[in-house]
Order: sequence, then structure tokens, then C-alpha cells
Amino acid sequence: MGGPGAGESSLRGQLERVTFSNEGNGYSVFKIGVRGNPDLVTAVGFCEKHMPGEELEFSGTWVNHPKFGRQFQFSACKSIMPSTVEGIKRYLGSGLVKGVGPRMAERITAAFGLRTLDVLDASPDELLEVKGVSKKLLDSIKQSWESQKEVRSVMLFLQSNGVSPGFAAKIFEAYGTETIKAVKENPYKLADDIFGIGFLTADKVASNLGIAKESPMRLEAGVQYVLSDLTGEGHVYAPRETLARRAAELLEVPRELTDAAISQAAAESSLVLDVITPDGEPTTEAVYLPPYYAAERSSAKKLASLLRGDYLDGLDGITKGLDIEKAAAWVRDVMEIELAQKQKEALALALSSKVMIMTGGPGTGKTTLLRAVIGILGARGLTIELAAPTGRAAKRMSEATGHEARTIHRLLEYNGRLRAFQRNSETPLECDLLVVDEASMIDSILFFHLLRAVGQECRLILVGDIHQLPSVGPGNVLKDLIESGAVPVAELNEIFRQAQKSGIVVNAHRVNAGAMPDISPRNAGLSDFYFVREEDPEKCVGIILALVSERIPQRFGFDPMHDVQVLSPMHRGLLGVSNLNAVLQKSLNPGDKPTIERGGRFFKAGDKVMQTRNDYDKDVYNGDIGFIRMTDPEAGILSVEIDGRPITYERQEIDDGLIHAYAVSIHKSQGSEYPAVIIPVHTQHYVLLQRNLLYTGITRGRKLVILVGTKKAVSIAVANDDTRHRCTYLCERLRQAAAI
Repeated sequence: MGGPGAGESSLRGQLERVTFSNEGNGYSVFKIGVRGNPDLVTAVGFCEKHMPGEELEFSGTWVNHPKFGRQFQFSACKSIMPSTVEGIKRYLGSGLVKGVGPRMAERITAAFGLRTLDVLDASPDELLEVKGVSKKLLDSIKQSWESQKEVRSVMLFLQSNGVSPGFAAKIFEAYGTETIKAVKENPYKLADDIFGIGFLTADKVASNLGIAKESPMRLEAGVQYVLSDLTGEGHVYAPRETLARRAAELLEVPRELTDAAISQAAAESSLVLDVITPDGEPTTEAVYLPPYYAAERSSAKKLASLLRGDYLDGLDGITKGLDIEKAAAWVRDVMEIELAQKQKEALALALSSKVMIMTGGPGTGKTTLLRAVIGILGARGLTIELAAPTGRAAKRMSEATGHEARTIHRLLEYNGRLRAFQRNSETPLECDLLVVDEASMIDSILFFHLLRAVGQECRLILVGDIHQLPSVGPGNVLKDLIESGAVPVAELNEIFRQAQKSGIVVNAHRVNAGAMPDISPRNAGLSDFYFVREEDPEKCVGIILALVSERIPQRFGFDPMHDVQVLSPMHRGLLGVSNLNAVLQKSLNPGDKPTIERGGRFFKAGDKVMQTRNDYDKDVYNGDIGFIRMTDPEAGILSVEIDGRPITYERQEIDDGLIHAYAVSIHKSQGSEYPAVIIPVHTQHYVLLQRNLLYTGITRGRKLVILVGTKKAVSIAVANDDTRHRCTYLCERLRQAAAI
């Protein structure tokens, strides 16, 4: 069997029990009975599902685990049918064959001995000789035996062609008995149909199947993949030359072939070509994925239509002839809100426009103005709906305005099962005014669906800060609308006197203006903003840990788990989200509690976690933060308390929607606000040090912001206003549609 440190070895034995099995990625822990060895051997690695009683042959190495001791870490595993009567009996009775439990397995093996598996394969009708096997049970056994044989053959086919065990199970679940046929016909469909499988995995399978490098199927799939990858970077379209070149580099073929593949895909309507002239740039041929082309064109046309629309008679008296000074006086007397001159001008624009944008940084009075608009129009009898892109942003909007706000998806009645919005052009929203906050987070597809549901008689107010990070999805909607000049814009840029006392507000505006924040030891008595200077990344980690667990709770009274949030510019590195989560989890949630391991992440009771995808069945949304209250490693489930409600997650749901949240990325914090925020700013993050990233991070803190790192890194971030250009054409399309 070899021993620890003996290098590549082999191991063969009978599977006695499965200690652990991750259905998502195939990671398993087996106890193996090895002939001549009195003790069971622990074997760990990634493989397909196996049943107790099977004979298994492994390739791998022996290791000494610091906690679990000596074990065999395998890189390959193959099944050999049981060769003993006892093994066959355990194999059949393990639940592999429907209708055959341990007792029936004992009867069958007693009758046929070592012939048992041959009987099941070649002459299953002989089973009728066994006591208790009826014709009905025989049919069930036949079907189950054939089914598991088919699963085995499919799994063997997929894994021999470079598919991991976890993905092999997902593929079989999607295609069933047609798996081998479907994969052989077009392995690139795997990237479209199976969540988590990308083009590179599908391309590896295609190569193993003998599909040529210059195959038209491969070329078109490669072009589609590169364009999809570009949308992941925020682009709505790609210049044809750029797309052809990047696809050629990926596929390692001449550019002429990928250019021809673009033409072919356009002829088949899987891509859209459009000749455009972006502002200040030469005319180019743009390549779109069809949904993004339709969204961009339709959004421009619908918005132009709303801007041109006449008001209904019922709204006429509200928008025409309204004395703004009297309206402002009403707001002062009834709502006890004193509006500044800039706010009065913005109020006049909001009350007289069919569509308008309200923008400004922290402390400039956006929320106050919004409350005034809602108060006036509500008093005039208008029905009002408020929405925001995320659950956290919607909650903040509700708290700030005193009016119920919902996520855009819930407002539009998104049906997850049908993957469709129930509110659309045929069943529009039933309101007179729709206000959408955090509009900088809205991507082009969501904006398209939002506009479809806005009736011609409805007013639309978009509220946001264009200096925040743009949407995670493709597009730069708020920026494009403002730059188009077609939509009335009220920009609030004066910091109110009360806000001028806040170091957070003052320094956020300094950063936005391209000036260094005040990071001096004594920053003019503004005691809610601090900078801790440290060059060594490891020491920065220690400082962050001390701030969260001791210094902030002791000095400011904030709860380290509920009130303090670490925000990092990136995921990797010592000061990245992944490492900070591991360090903070160990300190803030110590103890040997039952854990559920998912892809190298360990979840246990007490952990702070974040939901990363909207789940309408569970009524939890992207950005929601909660705490794990219970884990059941054997069942692979855990329970998270979010807003006082227990939410149960199964294995796959953990993989797809749950992350640790002791530290989160600044991108993930958009739309949220926290009492205290700690941001590592170090040259380790050089590639992501940008002004809008630092600005967004600072504006997430409500009462306290602490930067930890180097002055050089802060300086780099402030100076870097070259935010990554996004290829969008909404601005120009809106100008054309509005005839500007």
C-alpha cells in the first residue's frame, strides 16, 4: 500500500462506508476495507457517487492530515464490481437497486452466490426463484439495475472526457438518458445549459471527442463565449474587430476564421450586427448578443415616448401652475422640512417633469428632497411606488422616506419558475409616480424590463449618484441618460451645514473631486473618519482584526458582528475578501462546531453570511446579511436568520447563493449602509485602486469609516479616475429617439 511520503501509489479495497460526499463537486471521504489490513483506510478525493460494497481502485498519495491523521488522497478512482459474495450482498443492499434492501440482497446472493451480478445482467428473470420476488418487484429491479448501469456508463463517458464528477452529475440531471448523444452532437451546449460549466471546460470535452480546432461549431461557440465574457466586464456590445481578435487569441486560430464565424452567427440570428457612431469615435460595426440589442433599442424608444407624452387631465393641475414657493412653504409647515434654494429648484423640476433624474453625493439633501416630492404628490392623491435594485437598498429607502419600498424584481412581480416579469407592457404598474433609488446599480436588461412596466401616464424619478461604481451587469444606464441631455437632471452638489461636520461626508466629496481625504492624525475634529497607516500587509490584517474585535467595540460601542463591516477592493491576497473572512471567522466565531464544507469554505453556527442572488421563493435578496443558527453536516443543510426569519439552505443553495460576510467586496456593498466600515487600502490592490471604488466604500459608512493601509495606495486611488470604459450606445440611441 505504500506509506506517507512514498509518492504516487495505488490502493484497492472494498468501500465500507461513505463518511462524507459533496454532491456539488464530488468531494468524498471513504472508509475502505483493504485485504490484509485490520483497520479501515480513509480515502479522500473527487469522484462520482459510489455505494458501500463496491470494489474501488485508487491512484494517489499517502498524506498525514494534522487533524484526521493518515489518509490516502486520491487523484483517480475507478469501480471494479465486487468479487466476493459479501461484497455483492452489501452492494445490492446499499440502496443502489430500488426494492432491494439488505434482507432481499441476502436472499438473492444466497441463491446465486458469485453469479449474482451476471444474473442481473443477462438473465434477471431467474430472480423469480427467490422468495419474495414478485413479477412487479422483478420489473422494478430490472428497471433500476439498467438505470444505474446507464448512469455508470454516462459518468464514465463524461469523466473520461475531462468532466469533473460534480459537473457530470449536473449534466446527467439535465440531459438524462440523452446525455452521451447530446454531448457528442454539441459539447459547447454544456456552457449554455449547465450552470458553472464555462467554454473552456466544454472546449476540453470537445477536444477529447476529436472536434477540430477550426470546426465552425467551435469557432461560433468561441465567439459567443468571448462576447458573453465582455458583457461580464460591463459592455453591452463589442466592436467587431475587438471581438474577432480576442476570439482568435482564445481559440488560437487566424482572425479571418473568427471574423467569418461572426458573420455566420449573425446570419443565424444568434448575434446582431449594427453600424454605430459612438460620441467622438469613428463609425464601427458593433456586435451584440440579441437580448442586449433589443434592450438598448427598446429602452431608448420607450424613454423618448415617455418624455414626449402628454399628461392626463387628472394630473394637469399638479404639474402646471403650481407655485413652488407655496409648495415649499407647505413642506416646511406640514412636513417640517426646510428646503434650500437648490432643493426648491430641483423640486420644481420634479413636479413639472414626466421623467427626471435626481443626483448628488452624500449630505447634499437627496433624501430630504425625495420626501418632499412624495409628500406633495401624495397629498394631491397620486399613488406612489418606491423601488431599488437590491433588498438592502429598498430597506434603506423605506426607512429614509417612511414609505414602503420594494426591490425592482418584486415590484415587477418576477416569477422565478417562469423566469419572467409579470408586470410588463401588457400589465403595467398601477401607479402615478414611480421613484427608483440607487439607479447607478441598474443594468441595461433590468432597465429595459422596468421601462416596459411604466405606463404612459406614469411619472418616473430616478435617484442616484453617478460617481458610485456602475452596475455589476452590462451597461452604464444612469450615466448614459444624464449625458444624453434628453432627460431633465437635478444635481444637488452643496453639502448641508450639518453634513459638513461629518468627516465621512467631507472626505467622500474630497475623493470624488480628486483631492486626498484628510488622513492627518488630527483631522479638524471630525471624529468619524480615521486612517491607520501600515506598510506591511500582514500587520494590516492584524490591525483590521484588532479594530473589529476590540478597538471599535471598546471605543465606540459598536457590535463587531452586527455593526462593523470590512470592505475590501478585491477577493485575493492577504487583504482580499477570502483571507479576511477566514481570519475574522476564526476570531469572531471560534470553537469546534459542526461545519458544512463547500468548496473550501466552512460554514458553522454563528457565522455572518450574505445572500448573493435574489431568491423569491425564500424572500431573500442579493445583499441581505444574516447569521447561521444551525448546521446539519450529515443532511447538508443549514439555517440562516435573516431579518428575524429562519431560512433553510440545502447544499446547492449554499453553493449558488451564500458567502461569508465578515468581509465583503466593495462591489457587493453597493446599495447597503453600515454603522462602521473598515477599508484596507494597500498597493497589493494596485489593479483595482480607482477613485469611484474608494468613494463608494467610504459612502457605505454611516457613523464611522477607517482606512487601513498606505498613503501611497490612497493617493493612487484618488488620482485614478480612468474608470474602465464600457461599450454602450444608449446615450446616442436616446438622443436619436428624442430627436436631440
